[in-house]
Amino acid sequence: MPLKSFIEVHPESDFPIQNLPYGIFSTQANPHARVGVRIGEWVVDLAMLDEEKMFEKQYGFFADSTLNQFMSAGREVWREVRQSLIGLLSSDNSPLKNEALHSRVMVPVEEVQMHLPVAIGDYTDFYASREHATNVGIMFRGKENALMPNWLHLPVGYHGRASSIVPSGADVIRPRGQVAANGVPEFIASRSLDFELELGFFIGTGNNLGEPISIENAYEHIFGMVLLNDWSARDIQAWEYQPLGPFLAKNFATSISPWVVTMDALEPFRVDAPKQEPAPLSYLTVDSANGLDINLEVTLQSATMSAPQIISRSNMKHLYWSMEQMLAHHTVTGCNMRTGDMCGTGTISGPTEDSYGSMLELTWRGEKPIALPDGETRKFLQDGDTVIMKGYCQGDGYRVGFGEVTGKVLPALK
Repeated sequence: MPLKSFIEVHPESDFPIQNLPYGIFSTQANPHARVGVRIGEWVVDLAMLDEEKMFEKQYGFFADSTLNQFMSAGREVWREVRQSLIGLLSSDNSPLKNEALHSRVMVPVEEVQMHLPVAIGDYTDFYASREHATNVGIMFRGKENALMPNWLHLPVGYHGRASSIVPSGADVIRPRGQVAANGVPEFIASRSLDFELELGFFIGTGNNLGEPISIENAYEHIFGMVLLNDWSARDIQAWEYQPLGPFLAKNFATSISPWVVTMDALEPFRVDAPKQEPAPLSYLTVDSANGLDINLEVTLQSATMSAPQIISRSNMKHLYWSMEQMLAHHTVTGCNMRTGDMCGTGTISGPTEDSYGSMLELTWRGEKPIALPDGETRKFLQDGDTVIMKGYCQGDGYRVGFGEVTGKVLPALK
């Protein structure tokens, strides 16, 4: 029998009992930020469940204002909690059906305020989409040199800025920086503000300094995933990135969705990743299916539009490099990952023009502007534009989704 909750959940909801993502929430009635789990249009207060001794043992960490202590407990505890929640939310005899307990534990989603789910220590962004890397390479180097010589041999990445990671709904101020159209630098508000359609994954349990995480064990260290928009100022990036890569062009804001979808919830949607040729070195070689079939969508709404317009549809299954390969490569030097560290996949572009994951590609560096209602067009993002990203895996009669990550562009500060 398919898993089913006694709580009514619409078939197209992102949050059926098969999902049960974790987040940090507060309410007007109780402003203390704490751990919750989403099901349908409800948030289950796990701190209250713990206090009411609804688990087999008391954990204590659900009253925390971040998921970090829960994440550090390891996969055995993650699965233990998940199975307890499935039991409580699916049983016909669940104590959560008791009206008094239900009113204390179950919070309508419209009453909650969501917060950053994790205290993020370090953030690394990768460049794992072959389609994206090829498109960008063609624009700047031509077809013959689209991919750099190392790209097919290792997951390229750079260290991002954790302090400017913001939750969905936070406004993004247009950055100012140094650009040089013809080699002459000037200090301006970015004219080429862009989004990047990505997914982020959180490290649950880390590794000791000097002890790499093997490709075989990498999965055990990953707690879950969120949608990620790595806002980018392309004109600032073009002038600054040589020879060391992105810096100010990407350090001003990175938006993530509030609900962390666990790897256990995503496991049924494993698929084969693209074939890798040449075969990677042994420390990056994995036999099992390590792609994920996650449908992704980007919509754009200008200040004058009454509803958002879809401008891109992509899928994580297109990624050339897997999360496990990214993590194994990141730590092969002995770099120590810590609970709460976040890695981004890099822009997830598909093989068709309508599946590109950035304005840079969708408009082909501004040469093919996107048409919006009422005659508006976009080469890059303008002030007042709101970018909304969504993602979900489609099951048989249900979907496991991420909700959405949104951000509105505000004018640069004077």
